[in-house]
Amino acid sequence: MLIFYIQKYLSESVSAAKSIHITFSLRREDCPPVKLGDEILPQKNVVKYLGMHIDRRLTWREHIKTKRDQAKRKLKDMHWLIGRQWSLSLENKLLIYKSILKPIWTYGIALWGSASHSNIEILQRFQNKALKNLSGAPWYTRNTEVHEYLQLPTVKEVIEKSYKN
Repeated sequence: MLIFYIQKYLSESVSAAKSIHITFSLRREDCPPVKLGDEILPQKNVVKYLGMHIDRRLTWREHIKTKRDQAKRKLKDMHWLIGRQWSLSLENKLLIYKSILKPIWTYGIALWGSASHSNIEILQRFQNKALKNLSGAPWYTRNTEVHEYLQLPTVKEVIEKSYKN
């Protein structure tokens, strides 16, 4: 009786139309097709689960690029508020950065923090541009000077801090 109930429950709550099959592997070939009931599940190389873009090889490149693009769009939308020429104080601009932009790119950092250096640099470049823009620093200012002046950690330092916690 219990087996019948579990099968009935699974057939009612799990839908092949809403499911995706992903194989986590370093190999290039695909896994044999997976069926749910009589339907074959579609196979993808990248899936989105709880806001995280998980790719087949767990490189986190797709997730990092997506978060960078989201943060860029938000920065562009707020340019009228935190741009170079606006008179909002630096403290308030930093508060906006910390409360709106930083949570976008730090989402899921405990998982994607182990990504390769080249993928993490994608977010570091975004952070450098955003901080120079809101601080009004000229283009030739070193990124380390901007971080020291604003007393903000780099992306790698944020990752290290999240690992220690």
